[in-house]
Amino acid sequence: MTVASTKRTLLRRFSDADVDPMIAVFGDPDVMRFGDGPQTPEWIRCWVEQTIKHYGIWGFGPWVIELCESETSIGYCGLFRFDDINGQPEIELGYRLAKRYWGHGLATETATVVRDMSFDHFGLQRLVSLIDPNNIRSIRVAEKLGMVYTDDVMLPGYSYPDRVYSCTQDA
Repeated sequence: MTVASTKRTLLRRFSDADVDPMIAVFGDPDVMRFGDGPQTPEWIRCWVEQTIKHYGIWGFGPWVIELCESETSIGYCGLFRFDDINGQPEIELGYRLAKRYWGHGLATETATVVRDMSFDHFGLQRLVSLIDPNNIRSIRVAEKLGMVYTDDVMLPGYSYPDRVYSCTQDA
């Protein structure tokens, strides 16, 4: 099911068939350098299953990014719910692309549509992105979306804080 589209990409809900294409994202050490490291196919399958459940619970989640011209799945972009980011619930706009698609503006293009849809369709007032301070590429995407650095957060299981970038509907 298509959720949104841009000039070059479309966003659609995940399905069980997306486990294999997501190996190029979650299984790549370069892509996962600023995350929990490369993941196993079993972990990816569980992540996809949980993502599908979130659509029914929250009405949103991360969506598959496909190239319009080839219908190739190149990553994901979407919304994640956190119960406690520095004492308050937050909705994160998150994105990851397979490495071969870096540097073409696809993350910014797709995340812009998700940001706008978050405010206009889902009625959210604020979005955050949690970014490793060394992840310059993701920081640039967040800044192009109008997000600004607000503070740091120490997530459970991490040995260093992530930076919190945020934007509001009014900004």
